[in-house]
Amino acid sequence: MENQQKLEVWLRGPLEGIPPLLQPVAHALLQVQEELNALDKTFPTERLWLKPAGLASVGFHMQHLAGVLDRLLTYAKAQPLTENQFTYLKQEGTEPFPGCTFSDLLHILNKQFAVALDQIKRTDSATLLEIRGVGRAQIPSTHLGLLFHAAEHTVRHFGQLLVTFKILLSDSKTNIE
Repeated sequence: MENQQKLEVWLRGPLEGIPPLLQPVAHALLQVQEELNALDKTFPTERLWLKPAGLASVGFHMQHLAGVLDRLLTYAKAQPLTENQFTYLKQEGTEPFPGCTFSDLLHILNKQFAVALDQIKRTDSATLLEIRGVGRAQIPSTHLGLLFHAAEHTVRHFGQLLVTFKILLSDSKTNIE
């Protein structure tokens, strides 16, 4: 069992309750969640919103990961975004409250991962090729396309977050702005 924990999520076998065609989506989301939760939770709060070399901040990526998962999963349910979702989108990249920490943002993101995995579990595979509209323009995608993009987008932003995280953590005495 110990060896199972060292393997990447996709190599641990099928996930219980996840439709077979959506296993890769769930594997990707769980892999990012595990890796995020393994990061140093004492990441300096004063560095959370810094943008070294013009890169997006760690705080932005964490907010964006939660927000984009929420938005893409809303479209996957063939629903329009709410005013709260539009407000959240506009505020990505800004400190949501004074003293917000890495752990605070991680808690929010972990809740969104749980919502995403629950939705994936409840997805009827027969709907995967149904057309779903994206955005106000209702650009056509499919249910599967939206779920796949939710996973792909999450992995991409986690990679960017990880680079910025390591740059900022590598020398906390460097004055990076």
